[in-house]
Amino acid sequence: MDSAAKCPVPHGANSTASQVPTKWWPKALNLDILHQHDTKINPLGQDFDYREELKKLDVDALKKDMHDLMKDSQAWWPADWGHYGGLMIRMAWHSAGSYRTTDGRGGAGTGNQRFAPLNSWPDNANLDKARRLLWPIKKKYGNKVSWADLMILAGNIAYESMGLKTFGFAFGRADIWHPETDIYWGSETQWLAPSENRYRNLDDASTLDSPLAATHMGLIYVNPEGVNGKSDPLKTAAHIRETFARMAMNDEETVALTAGGHTVGKAHGNGDASNNGPEPEGADIVEQGLGWQNHKTRSVGRDTVTSGIEGAWTTNPTKWDNGYFYLLFKYQWELTHSPAGASQWQPIGIAEEDKPVDVEDSSIRTMPMMTDADMAMIMDPEYRKISERFRDDQDYFSEVFARAWFKLTHRDMGPKVRYIGPDVPAEDLIWQDPIPAGSPKFDVAAAKAKIEASGLSVSELVSTAWDSARTFRGSDLRGGANGARIRLEPQRSWVGNEPERLNKVLAVLEPIAAEVGASVADIIVLAGGVGVEKAAKAAGFNIEVPFAPGRGDATQEHTDVESFAVLEPLHDAYRNWLKDDYAVTPEELMLDRTQLMGLTAPEATVLLGGMRVIGTNHGGSKHGVLTEREGALTNDFFVNLTDMNLVWEPAGENLYKMRDRSNGQVKYSATRVDLVFGSNSILRSYAEVYAQDDSKEKFVHDFVAAWVKVMNSDRFDLN
Repeated sequence: MDSAAKCPVPHGANSTASQVPTKWWPKALNLDILHQHDTKINPLGQDFDYREELKKLDVDALKKDMHDLMKDSQAWWPADWGHYGGLMIRMAWHSAGSYRTTDGRGGAGTGNQRFAPLNSWPDNANLDKARRLLWPIKKKYGNKVSWADLMILAGNIAYESMGLKTFGFAFGRADIWHPETDIYWGSETQWLAPSENRYRNLDDASTLDSPLAATHMGLIYVNPEGVNGKSDPLKTAAHIRETFARMAMNDEETVALTAGGHTVGKAHGNGDASNNGPEPEGADIVEQGLGWQNHKTRSVGRDTVTSGIEGAWTTNPTKWDNGYFYLLFKYQWELTHSPAGASQWQPIGIAEEDKPVDVEDSSIRTMPMMTDADMAMIMDPEYRKISERFRDDQDYFSEVFARAWFKLTHRDMGPKVRYIGPDVPAEDLIWQDPIPAGSPKFDVAAAKAKIEASGLSVSELVSTAWDSARTFRGSDLRGGANGARIRLEPQRSWVGNEPERLNKVLAVLEPIAAEVGASVADIIVLAGGVGVEKAAKAAGFNIEVPFAPGRGDATQEHTDVESFAVLEPLHDAYRNWLKDDYAVTPEELMLDRTQLMGLTAPEATVLLGGMRVIGTNHGGSKHGVLTEREGALTNDFFVNLTDMNLVWEPAGENLYKMRDRSNGQVKYSATRVDLVFGSNSILRSYAEVYAQDDSKEKFVHDFVAAWVKVMNSDRFDLN
């Protein structure tokens, strides 16, 4: 009897993962994106508060241990030149560098480099060694410091130990305990697949598919050997500019980061890359989570193979100096190949004293190198101007780099109020989206009375508050109602915010804010709550929507118009609106936005159904308004959606009509995001709960709870 064929334990092709419904029905809506990071998988428990635990951390002792680590070379993975600085900087850089402005995902804020796919990206080769070198320190300080904070701190300490005065550092990044599978890194099924897979036109870098930033699957930035591995520094420059722009960096910051990152450390390609074993996720169990292990030849020190490129960029790779620009401008460079076969550039006729010494034997001088990305810094006209200034003014270069490094490593942490620690810079930076402190004390009852008497409709009140708050992104903690930036450019002119309606509402609410001494941000949210209360009353329920004052009003001066442009909504399922047609379905767009807002599937269900019956559709559309009592917070949307006396039929692009089975008359119209709550088995299960006769009151209370969550999503003083 073949016992293997009848093994009762699911594995391989029979594993649980392969049995998920989307395997059999690939077009089915996958709600897993809304179920990420369930508290049940957190080994620290639901009551663990990292921000409170940080108060117990001896920061000075930790920093001393980190400084000591830099020069404590270990035999199992020896430090180049006896200093781990280059390795630790690369780990921190690649942890932070996955951030992208388009959807705010990636970055260093969660410690996700510990998990697949990032832990096994080709660009992250041997960074598993850096994390293992940090393990004794993490073990010592335990839960008082997260992996996410520790990895970035390691980069800061590395730079400081080599002579750079850093701009500052903030603790506050809490760890996750599961891969962030909600992040789309590209459609490729092969590491480093040709770039054509993610560009509409490879000669036009701006055609890189959104929301991607890197040029290849498995890279953080661009291919260091050139576009698609073919050397062309000017073409590489165009792709660098696009990629770094999508990381929120301008040209000066881009040059500073490139040069500053390559001022220290080296690339490794002095051997045969084919001798390296599988990446961590594919490695044998005996490797204990380490990858790229070479058991065939010597694989450490001068014989390490990581990227395949070989050599240091500067004469003194463990010292913060101007050596990068010194070599880059002093010599002519020629294209060559590393021992591992990678394309790289080497100086022509270099003086012996300008060569760096070998990582293991200081009596040996080795050839420095530059990548295609480095050559772009002097061949692209704009990059060259910046490089020349940095070459001639080391202090200016150090200052620009320190600030750019701080921005790179803190960009996804959200507003400054979330920063913790003694080294938080006092300066407010525009990319932190600063908001002045609000007034937590004003006569809320008087303000509500004025709003109720304003003549504004329920739809106008609720829609304006929703539009103000819906910009929040849990990915990088940007956007939201705090700051009332909906009254500023660019938000005031966004099509999704219906400028004509918005201006009408603001013209009424802004004077009320001034009269009662409140921020406009608070009044907008309070007005939305008044609208919800009026809608609930119309449905027969007297409720009070919880409200917490304290929001401030941002100014146009402290609002980076270009930076905020990426937050513009191009769709909003909750207001039944699509700006354009997209390659993915409207319901998939809904899930993406819902996840960014931090909502669960049940919360999304009750919010969408409530918003429909209140009448908040963009432009006053009636699609999905499945009620005869528009403006009342009833469960009619779910009652009619699940009514078997009614039948749906297509009526156009993303449009459907509901007919009464008994007489064939059209009763309602709807879109895909309406109908998916009846067609998807999971969403239908939620819809049926709210359609029940005994759920009318539950529906109202659940809607209010979800509504308040959205309104307070950016209130880090409350959360």
